[in-house]
Amino acid sequence: MDQAQSQNKADILLDSGTNELEIVMFNIGEGLYGINVLKVREIVNALEVTSIPNAHPNVEGVIRLREEVLPVVNLAQVLAIPESEDPSKDKFIIAELNQIKIAFRVHDVSRIYRISWEQIEKPSDISSGQEAYAIGIIKLDDLISILIDFEKIIVEINPETGLNVDSLAVLGPRERSEKKIMVAEDSPMLRELIKDTLEEAGYDQLMFFENGREAWDHLAELAEDESVALNDNVDLIITDIEMPQMDGHHLTDRIKTDNRLKELPLIIFSSLITQDLYHKGERVGADAQVSKPEIVKLVQYIDQLVK
Repeated sequence: MDQAQSQNKADILLDSGTNELEIVMFNIGEGLYGINVLKVREIVNALEVTSIPNAHPNVEGVIRLREEVLPVVNLAQVLAIPESEDPSKDKFIIAELNQIKIAFRVHDVSRIYRISWEQIEKPSDISSGQEAYAIGIIKLDDLISILIDFEKIIVEINPETGLNVDSLAVLGPRERSEKKIMVAEDSPMLRELIKDTLEEAGYDQLMFFENGREAWDHLAELAEDESVALNDNVDLIITDIEMPQMDGHHLTDRIKTDNRLKELPLIIFSSLITQDLYHKGERVGADAQVSKPEIVKLVQYIDQLVK
C-alpha cells in the first residue's frame, strides 16, 4: 500500500462503533472481490513459490517473505476461476486471520474503499454464483463486489484452525445451564460449529442471528416490551465483528449506550481480535473479547459472566 492508503488504514483503526469499514478491492479474472483492510498486513508482487508435497489442492506451496515462511492460497483455484494469463504479474495479499499469516494470490489489486456495512447485503439477496465464499455483496455506485469469507477458506484447507468441540475436554464435566445466550454470526458454518460447541459446554438455550442488525432489532423489541423482564429472554450476547448491515462493534456500542440493555454481558468473538485491534472492542464496552478459534476461552468467559 502507498503512504495515502496506509494513512487511511491508520484512520479506520481509530474509529470504533461507526459501522464502517475499509475494503481492499482486488481482481480475479473478470470478477471484483474485497477483503477487510484490518486483515491485510501488506500487498506484494508475486514471489517465487516453493511447492510442498501432499498439500491441499488450493495451496500452491510456500514463500519466504523476509524472515517468515508463509503458505500461498490460490484464490482463483478456490473460486473455480481460470488462472491469470501472466502469473508473474499477480499480487500476493498477505493477510492475518485466526492468528495465522497467509499469502493469497490474486490477479490484481485496485484500491481501498471506505464504506458502511449497510452497503453490504447477505449473499442470498443477490445471485452471485459464489455465495459459498461470500460474507456479503458490496453495492457501490457503479460496481458490485463480493466480500470474501477468508476464514471459511482457511478452515476448509485446515479444519484444525476451526472450532474444535474436543478441546472442551480440558474444562472437565459440565452441567446443563438454563442461561439464554444470543449469538450474532453471519457464517452458517460457524453458527453450526458454535451451536455444537456451546451445547457440549452445557449451554443449549441459544438464539442465532445472521447479522448485527437482526440481533439489534430483536433486543430493541424485547427492551420495549414492558410486560416481560429482559433477563427472562437473554442473559448474554456473543457477536462476531464482520457482518452485513451492522458489524459487531456497532452492535456492541448500541447495546452499551442503551440504558435498558447496557448491563447485558457481551463477548466479541472474532478472527479480528488481535493485539493491535483489541482497543476497538474496549472502546465500545465489550465485557470480553476472544479470538477465533479459542472456544475454551470463550466458554470460560461465558461461565464468569453469567454467574
